[in-house]
Amino acid sequence: MEVVRRSSLAAPTPLTLAQIEPHSTTRSPKSCVRGNEMDKADIPFLSVTQLSEFIKDRTISPVEAIESYLERIDSLNGRLFAYLTVNRDEALQAARRSEQSLERGEYAGPLHGIPVAVKDQLNTAGIRTTSGTPIFNDFVPDQDATVVANLKSAGAILLGKLNMTEFGTTSLSHAFETARNPWDVERFTGGSSSGSGGATAAFLCATSLGEDTGGSVRGPAAWCGLAGLRPTWGRVSRAGVRPGMWSMDSIGPLSRTVEDCALTLQAIAGYDPKDLYTWNVPVPDYRASLDPNLAGKRIGVIKELLHTDLVEPEIQAAVLDAADSLAELGAQVEDISIPLTSHSNTISSILRVEAPTNYRDLIRNRLQEINHDNRISYLTWSLTPALAYYKALKLRALLRQQILQTLEDFDVLLMPTMGISAPKIEPDPVIDSKETSNRNRAGMTTSFSLASCPAISINCGFTSNNLPIGLQIGGKPFAEQTVLNVAYAYEQATDWHTRRPPI
Repeated sequence: MEVVRRSSLAAPTPLTLAQIEPHSTTRSPKSCVRGNEMDKADIPFLSVTQLSEFIKDRTISPVEAIESYLERIDSLNGRLFAYLTVNRDEALQAARRSEQSLERGEYAGPLHGIPVAVKDQLNTAGIRTTSGTPIFNDFVPDQDATVVANLKSAGAILLGKLNMTEFGTTSLSHAFETARNPWDVERFTGGSSSGSGGATAAFLCATSLGEDTGGSVRGPAAWCGLAGLRPTWGRVSRAGVRPGMWSMDSIGPLSRTVEDCALTLQAIAGYDPKDLYTWNVPVPDYRASLDPNLAGKRIGVIKELLHTDLVEPEIQAAVLDAADSLAELGAQVEDISIPLTSHSNTISSILRVEAPTNYRDLIRNRLQEINHDNRISYLTWSLTPALAYYKALKLRALLRQQILQTLEDFDVLLMPTMGISAPKIEPDPVIDSKETSNRNRAGMTTSFSLASCPAISINCGFTSNNLPIGLQIGGKPFAEQTVLNVAYAYEQATDWHTRRPPI
């Protein structure tokens, strides 16, 4: 196990990357092979779906796949700070075991031998789990979180632990080095699953896991040009995951394509007796059920989350273009109003009183060791009156009711993921500054978190600065398949997801 520390992060040598055709689920991955072999440097640019086929037919070995990703991590992590811990030796050992299983004819499924990485909020047996804070620098769990165990059972190989904002309760403030956006290394990836966004977008892992409370999967997906899904609350186990807000936390995948997102979700979804809040309901075959046919689908565009000064004009235009594209694909698209969605960030902010309850001892005994923004936030949230929290719960129930009633008439709802493109990385401003307030209000993600509904962010274009724009699609509880299908239809009709960051 290799711990990535500030002092050991040397500047990388500039790369000349071998180019292969953009990945597409409609094209055989064998077209990426030159003759009967593939250049190892090309392996990270394969989608999970493509790499899975190569591993299954023994064209690429799990060892080759892991080695190719480790080489790319060595080259780029010193600029991107996506990984906090690289699981080098253990990953290579797991790859050898994976290869031996294939030789015995034991194929675990489409994630067999696939290199993955997870947010450092998820416990990993024998590997430190910092939750983004030096306070937990030496914490080494003795058990895997259920989702990590599920990935391993599906045949995936853990490359390492990914950077995140401290405790996962802020969007921008890192206690370690700030994760960098591969589309522009001077900009944020989004938080709190910052390393998950940066690593996946920069091809430092094939797919990853993040944790989404108010938008911590979908925000990085939007700013890094990925497919990032927040599942229904209770669809995926949180056992072994350090909590942020118990009533909103949800583990979800960040992937480069919707199909890869479906494969990753398939591995982690389902009931877990270790998490009493998981639902014991059937889990469909998400990938097999992907269907780009939108005929008869009804899509509502939420006016309050699109026609607002919190959404930059370029982003608004891209989302409207995406809505038009979905209409051209056969869907019925209408503008709709859900009034309380315009207050969702305020409701979520009040409910953040839940966050400091997870760290009472630290707040009492080690307050000065907590990063500035979190230190002030936790103290402030701890003073929230009970009546304010109670009122926020009532407003949340009303918002959920409005969303669910609307979803009785529509299959999915549409809006931007983030109102602004990825901002420049700058020193943390004063906690109560207007700039901080505007940044925190940039997310359009909290409505679905409050309603406990699934939602995905996919790439729907780029700004004039070549920064990705996220389109958010949300649906009914446990309707992940519908959400994935609409996203898949849009992705298949466009080429935004095939573009690569300039790194």
